[in-house]
Amino acid sequence: MALDGATTQLPDSLAGITLRPDDAGFADARAAAVWNGDITRHPALIMQPTSSAQVADAVAFVRAQGADLTVRGGGHSFAGNAVADGAVMIDLSRLNEVRVDPEARRAYVGGGAAWAAVDAANAEHGLAVVGGTISHTGVAGLTLSGGMGWLTNAQGLSSDNLLAATVVTADGRTVTASEGENTELFWALRGAGTNFGIVTEFVFQLHEVNPMANLGLFFWRPEDAREPLRFARDYVFELPAGTGVLMAGLSAPPAPFVPAEYHGLTGIAVMIVSWDSAEEHAAAVQPLRDRGPLFELVTPIPYVALQQMLDESAPWGARGYEKALNLMELSDGAIDVVLEWLPLKTSPLSFMPVFPLSGAFHEVDDKATAFGGSRATRWVINVAAIARDADTVARDRTWVRDFIDALRPYASDEGTYLNFLADADEDRVRSSYGEAKYRRLAALKTEWDPDNVFHHNPNIRPDGAGLPAPRQAPEEAAPLHTT
Repeated sequence: MALDGATTQLPDSLAGITLRPDDAGFADARAAAVWNGDITRHPALIMQPTSSAQVADAVAFVRAQGADLTVRGGGHSFAGNAVADGAVMIDLSRLNEVRVDPEARRAYVGGGAAWAAVDAANAEHGLAVVGGTISHTGVAGLTLSGGMGWLTNAQGLSSDNLLAATVVTADGRTVTASEGENTELFWALRGAGTNFGIVTEFVFQLHEVNPMANLGLFFWRPEDAREPLRFARDYVFELPAGTGVLMAGLSAPPAPFVPAEYHGLTGIAVMIVSWDSAEEHAAAVQPLRDRGPLFELVTPIPYVALQQMLDESAPWGARGYEKALNLMELSDGAIDVVLEWLPLKTSPLSFMPVFPLSGAFHEVDDKATAFGGSRATRWVINVAAIARDADTVARDRTWVRDFIDALRPYASDEGTYLNFLADADEDRVRSSYGEAKYRRLAALKTEWDPDNVFHHNPNIRPDGAGLPAPRQAPEEAAPLHTT
């Protein structure tokens, strides 16, 4: 049966939540479905369920029609996996409730929620859980592939703090995954979760976190940054446990703390965040101050505001493309590549976040979760092209590829952090998980999704043959470089 004809036979549970292309609200729902304005694909239908039962009915309906299916969680995605031409999108944006149990230190989070809502709800109780660095990032996508943020060194990954998940499976069942139920599925969700079903609710372990943090941001021109970067790459691992650190290549924003003559200047920023006293923080950042930054910002900041600080660097609807590498060491050679390539970007929004990993991230065994990467990794370098127009993002897409190619000799392996991969291919996915973990995931995929219903993602193919291969976006059909 053709999909268009089938829409007249929608079950009662889906009739009020389904948008067709000619319905009022369809265009707005499509525009809100994916952050990346470079994604131009359009679904045949958009379903917006408000319960796990409606999600299950939607999955059953789509499968009965033999249609393609995509899932929209928070929508903040470079890859745009939430949208496919002619597919049915299950849009979780109305499943966005956040409920906090401060006594148990638990957060119950809908599959369509963004981290801004989680941060705000937790802050009322002096609690938090690690959740990215852009507040409109979706909880689902970030968590199901890992989840790094300001609290990673204190708490590990978002997925490390997941206690349970409610999952609608490919055969329409609704199950709970936790350390006590469906334990293998729970293992898989924490790193490869988009392959195994639709998570309609997450349960997170929360931690006491002072709602007021201390931020130190220091910025150098590229030509002045070599010695400060070499110092910082070692110094950040000497900071007190739990300190948040982010290094970034970016354009100086038109913010009040930036002198007007430096607005838009490309350079290197080192950001140090702590939750101790202002005096202790000042002592911790003094060695960076001593290295002559062009400008700085040292200030107390609410954790909720810290989570939103970089939002303007990734405005909704901008066009984007990204790649990333894992490094064991940020060597002198790698720093030289960074300082050579960073100034060559075109767009002021294009940037290069660098995450030093320590503390709680390294305390989790590689085999404990399905996270795609080694827990021995000390650095993740992401290079992202972001622009408002197609021509600029096209130039910076080439810049991203060439930049990553220049850094590749310094990478620790052929894997990458899968949340930073705009155009996942099967070889890259397999190498990121490693052969043993990939085989375990493929066996679980065969058990939970043997027909590869959930394949718009960094795809784990079932053990069988002849199933849908990972989709390659039309705009990436002829990549300039093989990676």
